[in-house]
Amino acid sequence: MKQIGFLLILISFSSFSQEGKKEGMVHYERTTFWANIVTRLTYLSAEEKDRVKLTWGSSDEGWKQKMTLAFNENQSLYMQGEENAEQGWSGRKETFFLTKNFATEHSTDYLDLLGKTYVVDDSLHAPNWKILNQIKEVAGYICMKAVTVDTVKKQTITAWFAQDIPVQAGPERYFGLPGLILELDINDGDVTIIASKIEFKKLTNEFNLKKIKGKKISDAEYNKIIADFIKESIKGLRNPYWGLRY
Repeated sequence: MKQIGFLLILISFSSFSQEGKKEGMVHYERTTFWANIVTRLTYLSAEEKDRVKLTWGSSDEGWKQKMTLAFNENQSLYMQGEENAEQGWSGRKETFFLTKNFATEHSTDYLDLLGKTYVVDDSLHAPNWKILNQIKEVAGYICMKAVTVDTVKKQTITAWFAQDIPVQAGPERYFGLPGLILELDINDGDVTIIASKIEFKKLTNEFNLKKIKGKKISDAEYNKIIADFIKESIKGLRNPYWGLRY
């Protein structure tokens, strides 16, 4: 975060007022490129590779999902878009709600993991971002590049954030940059989450969730479940991402 002050002085690309751009909804398209992922998972057995090919095919178009992010200066809620009627192998709708309260520095995520529903409840732990001197346009906004590493899944994460939307929210479990994250790239294109539409409006009931039951765990416990499962899958020459979100 030490580079932020220098870069904000070095690169000034705000062409309009930031007032009124601190609350609203972002609509993202999340695309998973299974052909890329299978190529990267070199330990998979031939049977596992065939299983992926039969399930997802060999198309490079990827598997698409609609996601939404409600945000303001104090909180955010990331979840599946209403277009996603059913998810998962069972045909039931997946539990997936990621909430962050920036005012209280607290995070509560409700998600399905390996057949169980968990409530991951902990203080906010921002990724260790490195902001780079690169910009591009996403959804009509000039965005700056930042990178970090998921040390549990061993993935490189690239984010593009809009300084003109001065909130620290973002998709998936990523946040903590001096601007809204409008694009996320996981592991050099294995998964992309790209904003297609941004609506600035006063939010009312968007942050209200009905009560969700699940086993309460911390971030550390959540990471251990993932790390242990990946380790077991590698030993068994299996694809861990049948049960994990990539």
